[in-house]
Amino acid sequence: MKMRKTLGKGGFTLVEIMIVVAIIGLLAAIAIPNFVKARENAQKNACVANLKQIEGAKVLWALDGGSGTPALGTDLVDDYIKKEPHCPAESTASYTANDLDTDPGCGYASAAAKGHYLTAPSS
Repeated sequence: MKMRKTLGKGGFTLVEIMIVVAIIGLLAAIAIPNFVKARENAQKNACVANLKQIEGAKVLWALDGGSGTPALGTDLVDDYIKKEPHCPAESTASYTANDLDTDPGCGYASAAAKGHYLTAPSS
């Protein structure tokens, strides 16, 4: 059996590899900010859903004869909410139930700036 030698190109040139890396870098530069924005938006929506859950629990608590300001940990959890919620944007941030005429609040430091509220605060 006779072996043949091939004289053609064997691989990619440095310029071709650099162009591919530049294109991938450009696509990453476009996509990563969008992923960060989508994550913040998802956290805000989850926080607002938690606030709605707390508001519904407050209404049920009031209908069952509660008056004044319900305590989230003792009055609402177990009877009206399975587990005390925490803001997904910051795991240490807890919610405040507030009184019956006021919307519940998020304990996240940038809550108002990031949209973590039920109704827009008056300015």
